Amino acid sequence: MSQNPFGIEGNDFLIYLKTFHETLQPLLINEVFKDPETCAIISVDVTNGFCKAGALASPRVNSIVEPIIRLFNNAFQAGVRNFVLSQDTHEPDAVEFSNWPAHCVRGTEEAETVDEIRQLPFFNEMVMLPKNSLSSVINTDFSNWLKTHPELDTFIIVGDCTDLCVYQMAMHLRLDADARQIKRRILVPADCVQTYDFPTSAALEAGAKPHPGVLLHTFFLYHLALNGIEVTAAVE
Repeated sequence: MSQNPFGIEGNDFLIYLKTFHETLQPLLINEVFKDPETCAIISVDVTNGFCKAGALASPRVNSIVEPIIRLFNNAFQAGVRNFVLSQDTHEPDAVEFSNWPAHCVRGTEEAETVDEIRQLPFFNEMVMLPKNSLSSVINTDFSNWLKTHPELDTFIIVGDCTDLCVYQMAMHLRLDADARQIKRRILVPADCVQTYDFPTSAALEAGAKPHPGVLLHTFFLYHLALNGIEVTAAVE
């Protein structure tokens, strides 16, 4: 069996993908937040259940908490006041648990925002949006929140997972704007998003689906860029 079933083009693309990731450039705070009243930061699933403890907690995901805190502080100092925390807050019998281990159940510590965000002096000014699926939009108050903020035209998406909930959020904002002929800037800083890793050998031994974290993180950053979302190394 061929070592690479996707042939030479597969090799070429993987080399391209690696270069794409390694050559991402940062954007300056002052450039992104020129008009802070029109900007919002959407944080997806930066909770204990994905960062600190529980069946789906991941050290890779926990590593983005520090750069997210730095971004939040810099944005607030620049005048940004729209911070949305979209977070898994599952029902105890969530249908989603047929695909994923139980996690972030309503009322548990796992469903709580990480302490680093809770300790920010402007935490109480943030909007909390609970969700019961990978989507931050379906059966949530996000669409209503968005309608009440027509001035917003720039969105920064942070959180986890790059290929799951972050991807769903960023793509919704992009497709919604495109469908309604709205000019909207959507940014995903690579240092503030991440996904978990489940190596192939370990997954197969456990009877589960593999999830190569580095590859899927990088591929989905590329796919976001392919769809008109600005992927940057950081906003600093």
